[in-house]
Amino acid sequence: MRICIHRGSKQIGGSCVEVEDEGQRLLIDLGLPLDAESNDSQHLPAIQALDGNDPSLLGILISHPHLDHFGLLAHISPNIPIGMGADARRILSAAAPFLPNNPPIPSSGWDYQSNQTFGIGPFKITPFLVDHSAYDAYAFLIEAGGKRLFYSGDFRAHGRKSALFYRFIEKPPCNIDALLVEGSSLSRLSSDQRFPSESEIEDQLVQAYSATDGMALIHTSAQNIDRIVSILRACKKTGRRLVIDLYAAAILEATGNQNIPQSDWPDVALYVPQSQRIQIKKNAWFDLLKKHSKNRIFIESLQESPKKSTILFRPLHCSDLEKGNCLEGASYIYSQWEGYWERGTYDKLKDWLEYHNISKQSVHTSGHASPADLKNFVEALAPKKVVPIHSFMPERYADLYTNVEQHHDGEWWKI
Repeated sequence: MRICIHRGSKQIGGSCVEVEDEGQRLLIDLGLPLDAESNDSQHLPAIQALDGNDPSLLGILISHPHLDHFGLLAHISPNIPIGMGADARRILSAAAPFLPNNPPIPSSGWDYQSNQTFGIGPFKITPFLVDHSAYDAYAFLIEAGGKRLFYSGDFRAHGRKSALFYRFIEKPPCNIDALLVEGSSLSRLSSDQRFPSESEIEDQLVQAYSATDGMALIHTSAQNIDRIVSILRACKKTGRRLVIDLYAAAILEATGNQNIPQSDWPDVALYVPQSQRIQIKKNAWFDLLKKHSKNRIFIESLQESPKKSTILFRPLHCSDLEKGNCLEGASYIYSQWEGYWERGTYDKLKDWLEYHNISKQSVHTSGHASPADLKNFVEALAPKKVVPIHSFMPERYADLYTNVEQHHDGEWWKI
């Protein structure tokens, strides 16, 4: 088996790996770089047959539905089969109509079932469901030519699915020839530091809500399902309802999991901001709105009891909340990657918050494993060699593991 990291040997995001055996090829992830200013074809790595005209490219396996792992699917042939978790596929389809710039909807292909092996040409693929901030995320065991490659994807051990991590390291696959393992935390944490657990985030949210005299505006991704659960659990503990919009309602429904908060739960309310009402009318989404309108509220309800509401906030809510005089005593809780804030994505929102004298509070944890959990993961798999990927500091791998073998972007190597 031959392997090439097209992007990711020295950076986080934009991941893409190619594997080849007997002249047949698979790609693992095709991500948009995190520093890309726009999603366009110039970011595609130099890979043969992305136009769909070469049958040696059998398909693309997407590990999870974050843009830095699937975003460049927008620029390839729809005839190339795409592997993905079935829940993740539904989430991306539900999200796409609401989002700008025509986000990619993966072509049909293989729907993963955890621990269920399937074949693609000379390759045997076994996906493993992992704990990550993206819902329905997977690692892969890839077998071909008598060799076994393991691709970790993005994972952690401190989310609401942490049991997956501990079950995996108790009974991992054996005889791994090479392990491609992420190291996102190595540029952020020392070896003895760890990220807060999702349960600790819930406790921090309880404190933040309790200290808020008005509405709590919590700014997070509706696709971070673990965080939505934490937000709602904190709401219940503080006597608040969770207010979502139609986009969030559609995402939560797309999980297909009735244990995940849904728009018809008694402690969840639907508020449709004006810009979304325009979308509904323009696109005739009336059936979608009706489906989620059991607990629909209007601006008057938010005005009457702001202290009893936590709104799953996005900048499109600004105008409604301002015109509705809903901001007295409000707090703003930022609960996503700090990089978006630092690189200017929310500069207009910063000005809006300053104008209304609302300070920013950050309550967040990473979707990636801490150094100690990375070490436990690698020790459990006991690979013959450890290859860095998805890290700004591949040189730190040698501090955690033996038998590290670094490869550069664009370099082909064998196992």
